[in-house]
Amino acid sequence: MNDQTGRAWVFGDNVDTDQLAPGIYIKRPIAELARHCLEGLAPDFASSVSPGDCVVAGKNFGAGSSREQAAEALRHLGVKAIIAQSFGGIFYRNAINFGLLPLICADASSIGNGDILRIDASSGEVFNLTREQNYQAEAIPAHLLQIINAGGLLPYLETRLGVKTKND
Repeated sequence: MNDQTGRAWVFGDNVDTDQLAPGIYIKRPIAELARHCLEGLAPDFASSVSPGDCVVAGKNFGAGSSREQAAEALRHLGVKAIIAQSFGGIFYRNAINFGLLPLICADASSIGNGDILRIDASSGEVFNLTREQNYQAEAIPAHLLQIINAGGLLPYLETRLGVKTKND
């Protein structure tokens, strides 16, 4: 995941985990839950987001409960990165555990809905191809990038420890 390109889906401040993974669907399979991801803010999000797209937000993205399904739903839909001014702490860690790249970027509000972004995960650089602007996000430590690049914590541990964590 060193260099990726995708479309920006822009949201505001305080997008909480109930908007990402609505509680009414929380006990259903992830494919069904993901179909309702962000529907209260953007009804067409789940049906229109493409693999490699990015979610862009303001402050406190992923606030609320510790439900890991919030990050899992985004990952299931193919979102590769979330660029926000700040994150809810538990969501930030859950994103990494599910192989999503969470970038803290003070300039996230400069990104427009539908802009095409290229992200260099190792440097934290975000290049807005639509506006021809660069933004610098906080760098992700190398050991966390290894987890993200592996596809999340479980795939990382499977590779690192040489064991299977799931029955396939």
